[in-house]
Amino acid sequence: MKAGTNMKISGKTVYMFVLLTIIVMRSGGNNEVSVTVGDSSVLACPVKPNINMLTWKIYPKVGGPCNLGYRADTNTTDRTNCSDSMNWKFRPDLGPVLEIQQVGIAQEGNYICEVVTPEGNFHRTYHLTVLVPPRLSLFCDEHGKPVCEAAAGKPPAQVSWLLESNSSLEEESHNNGTVTVLSRLTACDTNVTDTTCVVFHPAGSWSESIACCPSDKKNSILYVSITLCLLSIMTFMAVIYYIKLHSNRLCHKNTPPETDPIQNDTMEVEPYTTYVQKENVIYNSVSDLTVGQNLPQELWPET
Repeated sequence: MKAGTNMKISGKTVYMFVLLTIIVMRSGGNNEVSVTVGDSSVLACPVKPNINMLTWKIYPKVGGPCNLGYRADTNTTDRTNCSDSMNWKFRPDLGPVLEIQQVGIAQEGNYICEVVTPEGNFHRTYHLTVLVPPRLSLFCDEHGKPVCEAAAGKPPAQVSWLLESNSSLEEESHNNGTVTVLSRLTACDTNVTDTTCVVFHPAGSWSESIACCPSDKKNSILYVSITLCLLSIMTFMAVIYYIKLHSNRLCHKNTPPETDPIQNDTMEVEPYTTYVQKENVIYNSVSDLTVGQNLPQELWPET
C-alpha cells in the first residue's frame, strides 16, 4: 500500500518537473530595453505560426496595470486601462507588435507578452528603461572656480574634467526619478587657459569649455591693465587741477581794482559841509548887522 502511494507521489513530482521545464523552455526570458524620453519604442512578441490569441500585460512604475488583447479568429483588439500612446502595430514579419509613442518616465516598467498557439503558450518579458538626457551648464562661481552641472538626468550622469583632477561632487535627487550632478573644481591649473567639462550618459556625451581660473598670462594682462587705469586716473586729475589753477589766475588779472572807500566817505560828507558853510555865512552877516546897530557911529566899520 505504501509502495503504491510512493509511486503516485513520485509520478506527480516528475509530471510537475516536466511541466515546469516546458514552461521555462517556452518562456522568452527578460529583455532589457532602453529608450530616450520623447522617442518611440516597438516591442515584439515571439514569432509563432497560427497565433490564436496575443495579450500584452503592462505594469508601469506609475499608475495601474494595462492590458492589450488581440484575437486572430475575429481579428479584433481590446484594451483595458491603457493610454492612447500604446497601440497595436501590425507588421508582416513580426505580426502584431506593441508601439509606445513619445515614451515618458511614467511608462517605465515591465511589459509581458503572452502568445497562445496550437503548440502551446509562449511568454516574453521586457523591462523598459526610460533615459532622460541631462541639461549641461558650465559657469564660474563667486570664487572664480569652474562649476559643471548635469541637471535632471536619468540615470545620473558622470561628470569629469579634462586635464583636471581636484574636484568635488554633489548629487540631488528629484521626485520624478531624475538626478542633478554638480561638479566643482577646487583647484585650477594656471598653465591652462580654458577648463573643459565632459559629461557621459547612456543617452549621449557632451563637453563644454570655460575660462574661469586666472592663468599666468591673464595675471600679467590684469596687472598691466590696472596700472594703466591708475595712471590714466592720476593724469586726468592732474589736468583738471592745472586747468582750475590757471582759470583762477586769469580771473584775478581781469578783475578791476577796488575804489578807495575814503572818496565815498568824502562824497557823503560834502553835502553836510556845504550846508554848514552856508549857515556860517548867514550867521556872520546877522552878527555884523547886530553889532553895527548897537555901536556908536564912530565905531561902525567903514563901508
